Amino acid sequence: MEEITFQVQRDEQSGCLVAWWDDSDGAGGITTRGQDLRDLQQQITEAVAVHFDDGAAPRRIRIHFVSDPILVQA
Repeated sequence: MEEITFQVQRDEQSGCLVAWWDDSDGAGGITTRGQDLRDLQQQITEAVAVHFDDGAAPRRIRIHFVSDPILVQA
């Protein structure tokens, strides 16, 4: 597998960033969370390493923010 994409959204109650990836083969997925972007990146990296067998982990991990910031101009 070359690349996987995690969807990321802020949890309104806790303020944490929640990331999830669903395996397209139906073999489960990964869900993790972090206090900030740096923490989330570390949590994702660790979760991917645990989820995949040796040598089967994707080379790239894309992070997609579901709720992109919106700039409002007066």
